[in-house]
Amino acid sequence: MAHPLHVLIHEYGWIHTGIGVLGNTAFFAGSLFFLPALEAYKTVGVWLFIVGSLFMLIGAAGNMAVKYWNSGSGAPSRAGRRGRPSRPARPD
Repeated sequence: MAHPLHVLIHEYGWIHTGIGVLGNTAFFAGSLFFLPALEAYKTVGVWLFIVGSLFMLIGAAGNMAVKYWNSGSGAPSRAGRRGRPSRPARPD
């Protein structure tokens, strides 16, 4: 059976990108609330900045974990790669 971290990183890797995109979107939306016409919503903008930054951090950490795992350094010794190469073999 595959290690749970391996499953999360490899089988659901798109989640890290999705969380990052949500964070970028929240950060952008938050910046709009700092425009003079939307001054009344500045507090909402601050919270969108905070949440967006957190999501970007989570997304980046997930992507870093994928790269670390694929480098061979992060593969747990018990689960191993079970014969799955991290990169496709080059044709001769």
